[in-house]
Amino acid sequence: MAKHSVSLASDCQFWMQKLSEWDQASTWETQQDTCLHLPRFQEFLRQMYEALKEMDSNTIMKRFPTIDQLLTKTCWNPFILAYGESQIILIWCLCCLINKEPQNSGESKLNSLARSLLSRILSAISFDIKEVGLFAQGLGYEPVDYYPGLLRNMVLSLVSELRENHLNGFNTQRRMAPERVMSLSRICIPLVTLPEFEPLVEALLIYHGHEPQEILWPKFLEAVNEAFLGKKISLSTSAVVCLWLRHLPSLEKAILRLFEKLLSREGNCLREIECFIEESLLPRAACHPAVFRVVDEMFRCALLETDGAPEVAAALQVFTRCFVEALEEDEQPKFALKTYFPYAPPALAAALLQRPRGAPEEHWRQLLEHGSQLLRQLMEDQTQRSLGGPLESWFLFTHFGGWADMAAEHLLRSEAEPAEAVLWLLAFYHSPCDGSRQRAQTTVEVKAALGRLQQLSRSTTLSARDLQAAAGLGGAAEPRPAACPALLRCLLLNFLLWAPAGRTVAREAVALVARTEETAHEIISFLDRTLYRWDQLCIEAPGSRKLARELLQELCVQV
Repeated sequence: MAKHSVSLASDCQFWMQKLSEWDQASTWETQQDTCLHLPRFQEFLRQMYEALKEMDSNTIMKRFPTIDQLLTKTCWNPFILAYGESQIILIWCLCCLINKEPQNSGESKLNSLARSLLSRILSAISFDIKEVGLFAQGLGYEPVDYYPGLLRNMVLSLVSELRENHLNGFNTQRRMAPERVMSLSRICIPLVTLPEFEPLVEALLIYHGHEPQEILWPKFLEAVNEAFLGKKISLSTSAVVCLWLRHLPSLEKAILRLFEKLLSREGNCLREIECFIEESLLPRAACHPAVFRVVDEMFRCALLETDGAPEVAAALQVFTRCFVEALEEDEQPKFALKTYFPYAPPALAAALLQRPRGAPEEHWRQLLEHGSQLLRQLMEDQTQRSLGGPLESWFLFTHFGGWADMAAEHLLRSEAEPAEAVLWLLAFYHSPCDGSRQRAQTTVEVKAALGRLQQLSRSTTLSARDLQAAAGLGGAAEPRPAACPALLRCLLLNFLLWAPAGRTVAREAVALVARTEETAHEIISFLDRTLYRWDQLCIEAPGSRKLARELLQELCVQV
């Protein structure tokens, strides 16, 4: 790299001398010499750009102290501007000189020069330089004042033309040629982060011609997506949706970037995860079924790769809640629920979408039983089984996993006989691939554990080990391994939060159960989901909420 910079610095001196010669004389011989050297000079500009894009403005000026003079002379040479891709390469080079946050007067001056030269080049695309210069001078304007205004007007003119084309549809006499639209998108590649070009970038994204193939340059779509993900550009939701619908790799990159953000920071609570998801604009974009199906498929892959990790399932549930809220904001939905969940009966999807916010707890059982019956019918339907089997049904239910947590809480807090439908729902959620016989055995164990826990809730003395044994998680009372330990841990944790007797030994019981890192993470995820769900359903639980927060903080520190 250093040798290459030295070579480029030497080339800089050579071309500076050439540019000075071409600038001072306008003879036929000078023009011939200019044309003779144009291919070599364009290749030099290309190499210069490859070097500049790896440096900041300070490094650029140290390595190439005359770069500002060289680019200025280049921008005023009509032969160079008219040759090949010189204009585009020049734009790229000038963008490398711009510092988003100038730290001193030198950097500010360099910014001003680069912006002025950019304006001039872009003006030269549509106007004759000599005529524009004479006209501006006649009005008493200096180039530094005139060209920025001309740039703004040019951008607004192009935006207006694109929108007019969009509205006129098949009116071919007024349509912008596809080649010109593609050329515009290509020129905009290095300019997408400049505020002056945001209206044009957005207009290009929203523009739809009638060509069978994409007319926007792929690198332009990639550059816009990268700028949006890096928060270097502000776009409307409709423009972002258009971007992701036009360019699938950009949508996939946005989803992967969100996953990286969710998984790279340890200790993220669901409130923070909700903020990340909302900021990504993916829930709003997912109101278009094509976007939803891509996001949904990537969540499915993430769940399968992690064997249904609670953290991934919780992120999916938060995303689904944000997506449902975005759907509800649209007073006239454009697509039916069947479009988003093609394998689910509409009645089941509608039931799962219900959020019993503020509903009395006595209504929970009715809602849970109804959802369980619909899900069980789907499981037993041979036609549906051929479309995906238990895992497809489980994935659908996982979107709305808050129902499973609500079912476990209901069983612990209700004094009525446990409903078989609610027991089946919990057994299915925690072990979707179990056969009917194994699931029946799980419901028997869960029912027995519930009975023992209810008995302990009336006991005057309670130890953590007694509680662990009563929940079926080991000890003298339960020598055999539990059929579904995750479900039994869920019941135990609900008992600790809600039963007064359980709160007295909560810390000791959690310490006994969270003996492995995997189990500790599972408990952290449960506590976080519980606090988040209580907030969403407006559940008043002062003592339980305080204990859940304390346990969550202590476990996060330990892990």
